[in-house]
Amino acid sequence: MDALRRSLGALSLLYALVFVTFALLHAGVGLGPLWQPVIVPAAIVETLCCLVLVGGGYGALARRPWAWDGLLYTHAAALGGVLLGIFALAFGPEDGNTLLTWYHSIMAIMLAAGLSGAFYASRVRR
Repeated sequence: MDALRRSLGALSLLYALVFVTFALLHAGVGLGPLWQPVIVPAAIVETLCCLVLVGGGYGALARRPWAWDGLLYTHAAALGGVLLGIFALAFGPEDGNTLLTWYHSIMAIMLAAGLSGAFYASRVRR
């Protein structure tokens, strides 16, 4: 269980880095050849997802007593933000963006896998 906790904690920090990158892109900051249209609500949601994942990753790597619950809640919150982005892309007025489609799809898969790992650990520890 310790290896799973450390892995999910490290992955949470990696996901937070991805979220802050896309928050910057949606805030209008170009990162090399990458750019995205300015979408303020997306930047806000991605910043919030980044913050919660940093908290969950910290709790897991610092071996806090709330680490498993933190990983569970932060993965669920970030997955909710990603699903909100998927719905915004599906029902939004603009055409689909390939980078955003890939980003949301991959993050949804990774966060769902992390959430299932946290659920598994929460059941095993009882």
